[in-house]
Amino acid sequence: MDALEALKEGADHLSRSFNSGFVFGPVTQYTLWLAIVFVVVLLVVLTAAKKLELVPNNKFVNMVEYGYDFVCSDMGENAIGHGYKQHIPFLATLFFFILIANFIGLVPGFKTPTGTLSITWALALISFIYFNYYGIKAKGGLGYLKSIAPSGLPVGMVPIIWFFELISLVLRLLTLAVRLYGNMFAGHMVLGIFALATSVFIQAAIQNMSIATALPSIGWFALLVAMYALETLVAFLQAYVFTILSAVYVSLATSEH
Repeated sequence: MDALEALKEGADHLSRSFNSGFVFGPVTQYTLWLAIVFVVVLLVVLTAAKKLELVPNNKFVNMVEYGYDFVCSDMGENAIGHGYKQHIPFLATLFFFILIANFIGLVPGFKTPTGTLSITWALALISFIYFNYYGIKAKGGLGYLKSIAPSGLPVGMVPIIWFFELISLVLRLLTLAVRLYGNMFAGHMVLGIFALATSVFIQAAIQNMSIATALPSIGWFALLVAMYALETLVAFLQAYVFTILSAVYVSLATSEH
């Protein structure tokens, strides 16, 4: 079997490995990794909280505090404004959970829960229910429904604009889920292909004792390293984008406009 045939077979196997197969009983591999991420997030938060000091000198605690301050200032105060503090626990939970889930998926052999649509749908639904709940709480049920259409429109245009704004509101659920899933799944698939290609061409070079056959593996390895760096950035950006959009939706739902 030549390198290209081995690469094709490996790619097929890699594609199947991303399916949400059952590990034991009703538990799928992504549900299992969801539980693992939950435990890791809990350990991170409890460990950081236990070591809090007035003048912190622990790098781990400093990192967690910096992340929390980042959520407070950038996603809370800047995006929501007045009354943002009550939403910080929710936003910080979203950010740290998605961030750690994304980073765990970068470890070879591990899976990220955000790499399956069912998990990202659940996260998007939580965000959707949250900002609509606070919108209704701030304006009342009827007032919130009325606020979907911007104020100051001509009377005849209100039903039409309201309908399109309602569709836009519902689509937030879809865009939150699909954006996170699409970026994480595609990135991990590309990482898998690059790692597979590197391995296949190295094995072919060893079998054939050929330097020429080994050259493609060097190129694939370079691409793999570059992609890892890019995916590390994407892992952070996707956690940020999901959380900042949730904060913006909270602001739109609760503010008068």
